[in-house]
Amino acid sequence: MTVSELLTNINHEDGGVAEAVRKAIPQIEALVSAILPRMLDGGRLFYIGSGTSGRLGIVDASECPPTFGVPHELVNGIIAGGDSAIRKAVEFAEDDKEQGWKDLLTNDISENDSLIGIAASGRTPYVIGAIEMANKNQVLTGCVTCNIETELAKVAAFPVEVPVGPEFVTGSTRMKAGTAQKLVLNMISTSLMVKLGRVQGNRMVDMQLTNQKLVERGANILREELNLSKQEAKEILVKYGSVRKALEFFRKKS
Repeated sequence: MTVSELLTNINHEDGGVAEAVRKAIPQIEALVSAILPRMLDGGRLFYIGSGTSGRLGIVDASECPPTFGVPHELVNGIIAGGDSAIRKAVEFAEDDKEQGWKDLLTNDISENDSLIGIAASGRTPYVIGAIEMANKNQVLTGCVTCNIETELAKVAAFPVEVPVGPEFVTGSTRMKAGTAQKLVLNMISTSLMVKLGRVQGNRMVDMQLTNQKLVERGANILREELNLSKQEAKEILVKYGSVRKALEFFRKKS
């Protein structure tokens, strides 16, 4: 194929991913609805996976604190092979059926928490073993997989199945399967954070002001909400340290 043909055909394959995710919304809803009461009661959310799936869980977990202002330990990503596997594949790490639960125990997982296993194939031993042990220890379990009727879906209490079909490069689940998993994880974490009150309207009022871009974004929210000048909004944001605190102060004042 020419470069144009390669890009066009990859794009064509990607076009069906959102529809596959849409069909899984009832399963996603069931999973989120089961997790929410536990998180409202102080429980944490864990993702566990290997390779691309594990990295996607880590990405989603790591973005929750800066986006929603939650503690780093509230949403956690665990990957087969440990942190070094984030950048470089660790051979055979995904084949150890007992290691996943061991890794979770080092994070003091408990019956108050929820665990989502992520595996495009639905047959990764590292993930399946972790889910099985979580079930035995009263941890709520779910999964995200891109095949149907998999071993992982059978052991998870709340399976999410998003079959996206064969990849453009056969077996390269970093492509359509990875895209589908990313979409589902976005939906899970964002809907949970909204329900936990970490968003007002569609505003990231609890975002961490860790760079100038986010300071500007926070100031713009205050400027629009409180009818302030840009300079006034920035000064108030710096004074109170967060959009939420600034809004709460001015609403009480009025």
